[in-house]
Amino acid sequence: MADEFNSTMVKTARTTFRILEAIKARDEATVTELTDEFALSKSSIHNYLKTLEHEGYVVREGNAYRVGLRLLDLGGYARHKQRLYQSAKEEVTKIAEETGEMTNLLVEEHGRGIYLHRANGEQAVKSDSYIGHRVHLHNTALGQAILAHLPEERVEEIVDRHGLPETTKNTITNRDELFERLERVREEGVAFDDEARLVGLRCVAKPIVNKEGEVEGAISISGPTSRFQGERYRTELPEILESAANVIELNINYT
Repeated sequence: MADEFNSTMVKTARTTFRILEAIKARDEATVTELTDEFALSKSSIHNYLKTLEHEGYVVREGNAYRVGLRLLDLGGYARHKQRLYQSAKEEVTKIAEETGEMTNLLVEEHGRGIYLHRANGEQAVKSDSYIGHRVHLHNTALGQAILAHLPEERVEEIVDRHGLPETTKNTITNRDELFERLERVREEGVAFDDEARLVGLRCVAKPIVNKEGEVEGAISISGPTSRFQGERYRTELPEILESAANVIELNINYT
């Protein structure tokens, strides 16, 4: 299996995807910049880019390349086929309208969190996340709500693979502390993020669990620390999420 994984064909495919990721990270990139990053010849990088351009995955603007909208087609299709997205999107939007805040729907894939849907109420603040954005699970309320309902060995695998990187001073970076937090989330049925990923942003999240007891994802409400305080933060918003989670779980279990 290892030999197959390291074959020339697989290495070429991996390089292709890494080039796309590098362009995304830079917003746009030139042949020279990618040559320096990948230690490949300019002709090799040029061949990769011309192939990606021909297939619609990158677009050339002057001397630079940016990610093309062909990828949006793949992402949109993947999201549309997600049962949880179809069951939860209306409830997530309703919560945003009711609270005036930003609401989110997250699923776990390959040990990372993927935003499937989000909606903004009238007072919603801006953040760095977007539909399709991948995040670590340990430093978000959404991620902790999911981790708390995964088998312990699966959580161990995720931590081993992705680590516990620090993004703010409030980020949990200790494995034992993380498992203590997940136990609390299970007991309380709700997860709280007190500026663990972004300074100034708090988040409340509830897991979505199917009738087999498996976690399908999580929903959350996010907002500034100035509005996420006291009774509203600790009681009112969790109750709104509890009601929405109940509807979503009924949708996924019996539709």
